[in-house]
Amino acid sequence: MSARESERIAALRRRLEIHRQEHVLRFLPELSDGDRERFLAELEALDLERIDRLVEEMQHDIPIASLDLDRLEPADWVGLEHAAASGARARAVGEDLLRQGKVAALVVAGGQGTRLGFDGPKGCFTVGPLSRCSLFAWHAYKVRRARERYGASIPFLVLTSEANDAETRRFFEQNDWFGLPASDVILFRQGMLPAVDRAGRLLLERKDRLALAPDGHGGTLTALEARGVLSDLEARGIEEVFYFQVDNPLVRVLDAEFLGHQRLVRSQMASKACAKRDPAEKVGVFAAAEGRTGIIEYSDLPAHLMNERDSQGRLLYRAGNIAVHVLSVSFVRELTRGGLKLPYHRAIKAVPYIDEHGNEVKPTDKNAVKFETFIFDALPMAERTVLVEASRSDEFSPIKNKTGEDSPESALRDLDAMFRRWLDAVGVSPRAPLGHLEIAPTFALDHHDFERRVSEMARGGALDLTRSPLHLH
Repeated sequence: MSARESERIAALRRRLEIHRQEHVLRFLPELSDGDRERFLAELEALDLERIDRLVEEMQHDIPIASLDLDRLEPADWVGLEHAAASGARARAVGEDLLRQGKVAALVVAGGQGTRLGFDGPKGCFTVGPLSRCSLFAWHAYKVRRARERYGASIPFLVLTSEANDAETRRFFEQNDWFGLPASDVILFRQGMLPAVDRAGRLLLERKDRLALAPDGHGGTLTALEARGVLSDLEARGIEEVFYFQVDNPLVRVLDAEFLGHQRLVRSQMASKACAKRDPAEKVGVFAAAEGRTGIIEYSDLPAHLMNERDSQGRLLYRAGNIAVHVLSVSFVRELTRGGLKLPYHRAIKAVPYIDEHGNEVKPTDKNAVKFETFIFDALPMAERTVLVEASRSDEFSPIKNKTGEDSPESALRDLDAMFRRWLDAVGVSPRAPLGHLEIAPTFALDHHDFERRVSEMARGGALDLTRSPLHLH
């Protein structure tokens, strides 16, 4: 070990001692030169002051809430009826934004398909009813169709994680970027935060590695800034980012009407919501307090509010979060300037670790705390927001569970039902059995686009909607 490296380790040790975390250096003498160099760099990059603040909040059980539960009231939203009445105007405004190339699409895709029994990034999971294409392809094709329809360059941003970044990149490369220009497909990795034990001490996953966990979907904003993507968007003249999650095949990517509602009220952050199926549905709900809109997680909403009804018998707090937002680029810049301004939430988990003797421990009880941020905590920080109701049957059918609701089976059912509604609207009653219809995103983005394309192709005599199975692409 060189004198210079010894000085480096001594300086790091002094810094760790100040924050009572010097134990992580316990196995340093056992490491190879390469492993020691990588581990030292990992430790030097730690924001120990931030970890101290998070630990202090944890130990004093300081609540993390974006809204005051004692002042809570239902959030105002643009309901389906009002959205329909103002839809044409909003759509025109949104389409103009898209034609000017001022919008980027951003899919959050850091998860693995473990709960689905699938070994790989969740975005590689099959969703196309007939094409059997992946979720990544399904969404990329929507961006491709939007570029074609509006004649503009639209960047497609893909948030990965440390666990799936390399495999996701290979998947996009092997599939030739799904027909998109490689320069307009921007994959960037989510950040990681160290886990701590109940006493606030950093845990080691290995002798040369901290126990790390993804920093939550709020970390999307940090990653945009840290990886240089935000500056790239600004240089391209992008003004709005359309945010969604990879596991929802029904999401209307780059929905012009939604973008228009955002612009019409000069909102810094817009969100979509679906009416909850029932009080116990495990989705956060939009609410307001002291003039600010935010989201209360289902686990934090008091039971009396969860079950409260309005005069028409509907749930009072029924605006369920479907993780579809539009954020202005200037607002993202404001939130990340000088460090992310979102609060950090705590999750108590069972985290494997290396004990003081170098033995691997796989606890059965929850022994550690992971910290994460939620993107919806940006809502109360915005001066102007807008919440738009979406039809669940047309826009929300996530694939989260292996079977039952919110599973591949329910998503296939909901896609099929949506395609049949589109066909019925143009006067066609398909004879195809369940699962034998597919209107690919490369053919139409939504029912407006579908009706337009059918009308154009019918005039040219080039469209046959009587086939069974029917696959339009």
